[in-house]
Amino acid sequence: MSPLPAHGVHGHGHDSGSGELLALLPVAAVALLAACYLLLWRRARHRNLARAPRGARAALFVTGCVLLAAALSGPSHAFAELDFRGHMLQHLLIGMYAPLALVLGAPITVLLLALPAARARRLIRLLRGRPARALTRPWVALLLSTGSLGVLYFTPLYQATTVRPALHTLLHLHFLAAGCLFAWVIAGPDPTPGRPSVPARLVVLGVAIAAHAITSQLLYAGFLIGVHAPITQIRGGAELMYYGGDVAELLLAVALVTTWRPPPHAWVRVAERHPRG
Repeated sequence: MSPLPAHGVHGHGHDSGSGELLALLPVAAVALLAACYLLLWRRARHRNLARAPRGARAALFVTGCVLLAAALSGPSHAFAELDFRGHMLQHLLIGMYAPLALVLGAPITVLLLALPAARARRLIRLLRGRPARALTRPWVALLLSTGSLGVLYFTPLYQATTVRPALHTLLHLHFLAAGCLFAWVIAGPDPTPGRPSVPARLVVLGVAIAAHAITSQLLYAGFLIGVHAPITQIRGGAELMYYGGDVAELLLAVALVTTWRPPPHAWVRVAERHPRG
């Protein structure tokens, strides 16, 4: 490991005008996501009040959007560019905290209840298809979310993201998608095809906790890592991963044991009782 000066950890930059505009785009996209969810939630409540998710679900989804917007905002982005600790804070918000809140908002149920019956049934067929079944296996979700950390921090990939803005954006999208997938499979209120038992999901969550702990400890020790930054930043980032990851996984475990999860065929019941039109 060869530490670099604290400044310029992320080498991509823009002139002030275009940089400010680009910084607003992710936040605007998150705001649009929140608005779309609330419109669909209101329609679902209007069409099927008894089965639609309660206001607490909507509040959780909006909270997830706020966390995501905070992670993608200008100050957070600037901190992440200059300091590995800022990158790790972004990783936790985008890949763990925001996905959990978004998933607990039951977006799939909201969408199914807001769509016309024919479209809802098509979406159900898609969600019950083989690709969805393969993607929502707990070990697949674990590999995509937690397993990718080894690829990021113990290969040249992380350094490549610091000089290639497009790759950095793809990394954020991966964190978000993989985090949502893992939270959905483990503890989401929306049903998944072939969801395993609670004990089986607790085992997968335990493996994720262990993998996060091992990765953070290797980062702290500077062992075989591909991150080029001052050692104080790397150790600070490792501590954020260790403790912040523990809190996020504890929240996920609480959601797992307390959230009611309907069986897979609940999607069919949603479609059958869906108002036509």
